Amino acid sequence: MAITQGSYGQSMDYTVDMVFCIDATASMEDTSGSQTKIINMVKRNAINFYGDFNNIMSEKGKKVRQLRVRVVAFRDYLADGEHAMMVTDFFQLPQQATEFEACINSIHAQGGGDIPEDGLEALAYAIKSKWTAEGAKKRQVIVVWTDADTHVMGYGSRSKFYPKGMPKNLGELSDWWDDPSLMKQNEKRLVIFAPDKGNWKYISDNWNLTWHIPSAAGNGLADQNYNEILNLIANSV
Repeated sequence: MAITQGSYGQSMDYTVDMVFCIDATASMEDTSGSQTKIINMVKRNAINFYGDFNNIMSEKGKKVRQLRVRVVAFRDYLADGEHAMMVTDFFQLPQQATEFEACINSIHAQGGGDIPEDGLEALAYAIKSKWTAEGAKKRQVIVVWTDADTHVMGYGSRSKFYPKGMPKNLGELSDWWDDPSLMKQNEKRLVIFAPDKGNWKYISDNWNLTWHIPSAAGNGLADQNYNEILNLIANSV
């Protein structure tokens, strides 16, 4: 098994920051004939992520010295107003595992209005995270979980709750992704579990260091999808 080596032949420790962008709209309640709601599968996987990620990193000969996770749960500004976006600070794991689990369990699938959601605004929040400067080997990872396409950037700007300073369009959001003052270009990673169409397809086709696992409305995050996401992140770290 290959091990990343430091300057003295020691395995390299990784400092990993992650942002989970989670669709929290009513469509994520769909069970698709199963007994598990999509949102519950996503929440379960988010809660289990620390242990699962550490295990798979160990299998690959990599050690995570520090893992922090931030949550952006998104809906639709025009339909949901002040409840359109839940944005947290970073949780340090495992030290703040209890607080992180309580945060994840507080997310309920509701609202959302029409089928597209304000996922691009959630991605903008994620890109502008206060990423750690600690560690010699750092990774800044964003993971998106959704079963819907997005509105155009700024669609919800008529809402009084729409945040200031958002990109004006998808092109400007793309510039944010390429801006080294926001995300270090050799450290950033984006994994999208979303429909293979619209803005998500544009992003996966045009943004660098991006991986896309297609989803469809009514289809949950199966174990193989979750394992694929874990492997993608671990292999790219």
